[in-house]
Amino acid sequence: MSYQSTYEQWKNEEALDRELKTELESLLKNETELEDAFSHPLEFGTAGMRGILGPGINRMNIYTVRQATEGLARFMESQSEENKSRGVAIAYDSRHKSPEFALEAARTLARHGIPAYVFESLRPTPELSFAVRHLNTFTGIMITASHNPANYNGYKIYGESGGQMPPKDADALTEYVRSVENPLQIEVLSEEEAKEKGFLKIIGKEVDDAYLQEVDTVTIDRELVSREGKDLKLVFTPLHGAGKMLGEKALEQAGFKGFSLVPEQSVADPDFTTVKSPNPEEHSAFEYAIALGEKEGADLLVATDPDADRLGVAVKLPDETYKVLSGNQIGALMLDYILKARKEANTLPDNAVVLKSIVSSELSTAIAEKYQTKMVNVLTGFKFIAEKIQQYQEDGSQTFMFGFEESYGYLVKPFVRDKDAIQALVLIAEVATYYKQKNENLYDALQEIFAAYGCYQEKTISITMSGLEGSAKIASLMRQLREEAPASFGGIKVVSTEDYKTQKKVHADGSVTSLNTPASDVLKYFLEDESWIAARPSGTEPKIKFYIGVKAGSEEAAEEKIKAFSAAISEVTNVTS
Repeated sequence: MSYQSTYEQWKNEEALDRELKTELESLLKNETELEDAFSHPLEFGTAGMRGILGPGINRMNIYTVRQATEGLARFMESQSEENKSRGVAIAYDSRHKSPEFALEAARTLARHGIPAYVFESLRPTPELSFAVRHLNTFTGIMITASHNPANYNGYKIYGESGGQMPPKDADALTEYVRSVENPLQIEVLSEEEAKEKGFLKIIGKEVDDAYLQEVDTVTIDRELVSREGKDLKLVFTPLHGAGKMLGEKALEQAGFKGFSLVPEQSVADPDFTTVKSPNPEEHSAFEYAIALGEKEGADLLVATDPDADRLGVAVKLPDETYKVLSGNQIGALMLDYILKARKEANTLPDNAVVLKSIVSSELSTAIAEKYQTKMVNVLTGFKFIAEKIQQYQEDGSQTFMFGFEESYGYLVKPFVRDKDAIQALVLIAEVATYYKQKNENLYDALQEIFAAYGCYQEKTISITMSGLEGSAKIASLMRQLREEAPASFGGIKVVSTEDYKTQKKVHADGSVTSLNTPASDVLKYFLEDESWIAARPSGTEPKIKFYIGVKAGSEEAAEEKIKAFSAAISEVTNVTS
């Protein structure tokens, strides 16, 4: 079916949502947009789906949400009747159409006799992960586009372990979703009928309280926080998202009384009007927090993204200005404190394990080694960390201590099986309190870590290539890197290359060893000076990302290496960073 025919099918659908029908008319003025919206379905994969809001099969709207949920319902019907009856937990963030999409998912499930437990108002992604296990539902749905721009939304599916659905189940689910031919023809129950039949149940405070009770276990040194926590001056911004209510309660519960909320950004706002991007990775996201921090003399600034699974941190420098830390630096600070505090309290297990993604800093590996703690690397995507946690829970081989990704995602306690900015908020406040009682701050702590382990620095080069043409360019670039394998970067020889697509590691002498991870379109180069470079297309955005990791004797030397490798990547790929 041509994209013009699919467009006509939508245009001629009498029952089409009125708002989408109006938007359809405007698409006729832009042939490129029209083709992109109707030429191919919105990709549904192991991470669910994410896309621009609007009409079309390649857009996020009530019909593509129904299609995804219809596929989920059919998948659940292929399971046991007991699993089907356990139902689905559903949460949503502050984005445009998030409440509507949550309701459409519930109505679609109700048509199949599957109960849906829908939160009364916006909630963070980590609470949805928790709710799946707490309520013993078979799956969970989170309506969110994380930190994407305001014109995006998304749909993530969680398995019964509380992590994003594992690849085997996700692949089976994807087939069911793709088998739904016409999203316009999916039948749903009305909200009233779904409630009357007991298939739509509203949840809220009971799950909040249970989650916060678990968050209370994140604090390691209660005596320290009880004694000193009230004096920590902290500024917290939820960036117009779902983190405000639980973040505020979690801080108060732990004993941090001296925190301030950024008032302009504490209001749920789907347009994110005070920021260019609601992403705590972006320094500009801290503009309002920095202004308030300077006014109040804050020790620490923290920001959560719209669905509160990622956390950013800014620390005060010696000149009284604030510096936004990288995700790797935040991860190193947290890990160093966890292992140090556990060691001092004699609560560090002999089989302790830390999990991180393959594109995250090796500084954390060095910290783990000092404390004789095992470091395990997994593919990018927190579901792989969640899978390992589940494995360790089942076989008892390791005790989980901490998991993180360089993209500002952290997990302290495994009662959640995804990134959890609420847990991270409580822990980073404790870390800052520990150093404040020593008359130091997190900047000082980071310098101490560099002095002990070497100066590690990382950089991510993210290149957006949108639309059909962009997808083709990204695929071509990865193919080029495989066919014309770089022998060096910036004059530094490549000693081995890991190709996670072929699951092979090729060494400079030509020898080959196997990788033991699932297949993934990622290339990672190890250089003779202990630096590394990785290339990876994003699974959720129209981007290709290049990651650089270096180690040097000083920050200046590390920055020079980063600069040289950035230039080398531009030369190899013909793309300017």
